[in-house]
Amino acid sequence: MPKIASINEACCTGTCLQGEIKADYDRLLSKLGPPCDSFDNYKTDAEWIIEFEDGSVATIYNWKNGRNYLGEYGQLLCDIKEWHIGGKHNEVVAWVDDLINNSWPVFDDIRQEAQF
Repeated sequence: MPKIASINEACCTGTCLQGEIKADYDRLLSKLGPPCDSFDNYKTDAEWIIEFEDGSVATIYNWKNGRNYLGEYGQLLCDIKEWHIGGKHNEVVAWVDDLINNSWPVFDDIRQEAQF
């Protein structure tokens, strides 16, 4: 996995669904900080944009399962456990999964340096 260059600063135009990840909202917050504030407020309730050092971009977002789309029948952010991963190539799915589920915060810099 390439190192992360930025979170919520890159343009995600042209990305599309590449895969999914299971994680709760609090885990995403702890790893990525708050979601960006420029996303589709109709079908999506939260989105993060991750730019990697190689220029690849990945997005993490919910799709049509939250309150923005379903109103009172939609899930609250704290209850959403399934998220979509967007990008321009499917390698970003493994990178996002590694970032969210396999990293050890204390050793992230060392771990990412060891990977090419």
